[in-house]
Amino acid sequence: MKRRTAEPYKIKAVEPLAMLSYEERKDALERAGYNTFLIDSHDVYIDLLTDSGTSAMSDRQWGALMVGDEAYAGSKSWKKLEQAVREVYGYKYVLPTHQGRGAENLLSQLKIKQGDVVPGNMYFTTTRAHQELNGARFVDIIIDEAHDPSYEHPFKGNVDIKKLESLIHEVGSERIPYVCLAVTVNMAGGQPVSMQNMKEVYELCQYHGIDVMLDATRCVENAYFIKEREAGYENHKIKDILKEMFSYSDGCTMSGKKDCLVNIGGFLAMNDEELYARSRELVVVYEGMPSYGGMAGRDMEAMAQGIYESIDDHYIQHRIQQVRYLGQQLIDAGIPVVQPIGGHAVYLDARQFLSHLSQEEFPAQALAAALYLDSGVRAMERGIVSAGRNKDTGEHNKPKLELVRLTIPRRVYTNNHMDVVADSVIALYEKRRNISGLRMDYEPPTLRFFNARFSPLAQNAELIADHELVEG
Repeated sequence: MKRRTAEPYKIKAVEPLAMLSYEERKDALERAGYNTFLIDSHDVYIDLLTDSGTSAMSDRQWGALMVGDEAYAGSKSWKKLEQAVREVYGYKYVLPTHQGRGAENLLSQLKIKQGDVVPGNMYFTTTRAHQELNGARFVDIIIDEAHDPSYEHPFKGNVDIKKLESLIHEVGSERIPYVCLAVTVNMAGGQPVSMQNMKEVYELCQYHGIDVMLDATRCVENAYFIKEREAGYENHKIKDILKEMFSYSDGCTMSGKKDCLVNIGGFLAMNDEELYARSRELVVVYEGMPSYGGMAGRDMEAMAQGIYESIDDHYIQHRIQQVRYLGQQLIDAGIPVVQPIGGHAVYLDARQFLSHLSQEEFPAQALAAALYLDSGVRAMERGIVSAGRNKDTGEHNKPKLELVRLTIPRRVYTNNHMDVVADSVIALYEKRRNISGLRMDYEPPTLRFFNARFSPLAQNAELIADHELVEG
């Protein structure tokens, strides 16, 4: 008999959660324009909007806050963070930023020229926005299997080497400033990249003189999947797998708000001394001094500690198992989800879940809103709304994946909370025909998913018609 395990931590402080009535949730959803990003947190029961900056910090991290050195230049806390990044990830040079997109902005400005092409294993919203704002065109080179939510592949985040080779021959290596390699791939469902694929991408890019820059936001989760799924790594420590992963790259952007287990912060790291010198000049313009880069000393202390905690094998095993615990309940109930279950979230396949809605009726947005109305669980859309519009034609970009992301914060919720989420999703699926599509009433010009507002398409609809579903 397989023995059950528990969290590798104990709870020292608790935070009360909101438990609103159906009518209160309905009012909150209408005030938010059916956009879960615009719902106030005090109206949310279980918050699965994102794992970014929502982790619970350890007692050692909280203690580290008290010794933060807030010196404007030459902070001791910065030295600790720099040492942690060099020791765990292996890069020579590090620049702190206020969060991951600050690093993305610096990298894009430093590397991209007008007319460049940036290949990547599926787009991410802010990453692509920075690339496009600086004159580049993003090209997806992920394997085709990544676009099929039901296809079981151990490394759906892999780059298709033939696609990359073809693109290099088509546009020329001089027009490719770097390959953006995400580990794991958020928009594909938190799917990992194999070590072998990383090595092949790096060797090909070295041959053509192209840099490989990792989006390393969830690199520890990627390392766990390599340990679990890739032959030859089953007996390796997470820290050793991670170090090898980073050896097949020239640098990275990092949002410390995920795998570094803190609420704010990030960094840009690299091995090229000339790029580092240019980065030091630019970071002053957009972030702050190279020794704090938009972060307080106390946050750099907490991040340094979090980096070491993140590579604990017991921690990351529990992290992945909790996400899988929720995902398996939904799979067993016949709910259409992206498979295999990824590292940081369970992704509902809204296209299949709400097959009576067309993609132009924003099924993922409608499903996320319905989930909140049903139970107070806040998730987020990752589909046609997040994909935005084609800047040349003005038409909606229509991704093959139309998903709702149930994102699990690190060390925050218990499996009892996951049971509540599963019960709500299953109840919605049983009465999914009652869920109305949406119209977009307000559309921001950039990154519209953050602030767009919607209303139900059906006349006099409440999104879900059956009150028994939400009350009983």
